Amino acid sequence: MPLTDTRLRALKPKAKPYKVADERGLYIEVTPAGGKHWRFRYRIGKAQKKVSLGSYPVVSLKDAREAAMEARQTIASGGDPAVEKRKQKIRDEFLSASTFEAVAREYIEQIMVQNGRAEATIVKANYFLDKLAPAIGNRPIHEIEPFEVLAPLKRLEATGKHETAKKCRSFAGRVFRYGVATTRCKSDPTSLLKGALITPKPTHYAAILDPEKLGGLLRAIDDFEGYTLTKFALKIAPHVFVRPGELRHADWAEFDLDEGVWRIPAGKMKARRAHAVPLSKQVISLFEELGTMMGKSGYVFPSARSGLRPMSENALNAAFRRMGFSKEEVTAHGLRATASTLLNESGKWSSDAIERALAHGDSNAIRGVYHRGKHWSERVKMSQWWSDYLDSLKLGGDLVLLKAS
Repeated sequence: MPLTDTRLRALKPKAKPYKVADERGLYIEVTPAGGKHWRFRYRIGKAQKKVSLGSYPVVSLKDAREAAMEARQTIASGGDPAVEKRKQKIRDEFLSASTFEAVAREYIEQIMVQNGRAEATIVKANYFLDKLAPAIGNRPIHEIEPFEVLAPLKRLEATGKHETAKKCRSFAGRVFRYGVATTRCKSDPTSLLKGALITPKPTHYAAILDPEKLGGLLRAIDDFEGYTLTKFALKIAPHVFVRPGELRHADWAEFDLDEGVWRIPAGKMKARRAHAVPLSKQVISLFEELGTMMGKSGYVFPSARSGLRPMSENALNAAFRRMGFSKEEVTAHGLRATASTLLNESGKWSSDAIERALAHGDSNAIRGVYHRGKHWSERVKMSQWWSDYLDSLKLGGDLVLLKAS
């Protein structure tokens, strides 16, 4: 006789557990403590098995019958309800431990660190996580909805940090996509937030584009009385076209001063492609002098506090401020724009060679490593011409660059 709610409520505990059948394998088990637990009994081949469906009245009679029906459908399709339940339990435990912060830290460690991402990139990733963690860090990643991610991003926007908000959204998206790839979540909720944030106004690194003013900057660098390694970095930076982070993280093992080339591995480059830098005689001389003073092992420009870390990210810009140049006049990154602009205005060099010197065009990683690739010969000549030109500007000559006819 099928069960009813009236019969279920009337069931009383006995000295030993007992069962009361409903229909088609569904029954309720009453314990001596008064608990009433739904069970479903079934066969797989010759084996008789059972699976728990919850307790009454939390799981109602109607819900228990629906759960039993789902179990029958699982059996009919070749599955085993008990096995499926164990798998679901394991998955639930796995997902409950997979918070956004846990997955994000795993992503940083296993994808970014293990793939050799630059130290500065790792630091920024942890910074973005710190901004997101108070809002969603402890939330299971598979439960997070778009509005939960949007809330901390809007708080950043409210303080005027539009670029930070944009980059935090991008970082969160990478974490969610990693979560999808590792079965911790099913989708990336940040994909629905495109257009929800204020588009940051593009900013350009301040750069000196006037030859006479550039000569003044070079003389100021020569007169700089700060930390010796910072002064060497300041003297080298205008000559080599690299990004400040690439210069700070330079390692002596990357240099062949006899051949006059600096080979930067892909892991240190913004585009993740290896790059080779031809070195002028002036730059080789500076590196030789620095190597004699400091030794040629480890970082070329180590931190003043520890040789195991590179020079501070703000060291060069701070030095420019000490020299009296404002952030609206010159930045370390802006030295690339200086070189690009004046080299193009000279009319002496192809735009392709200039772009490759700036690591904008190394589409082939092999050519980036082995300097015999396209434009290398022109880049070697251009590098020497540029250093000679900077020296002439420092002395107060050759202030006007003429287009080649």
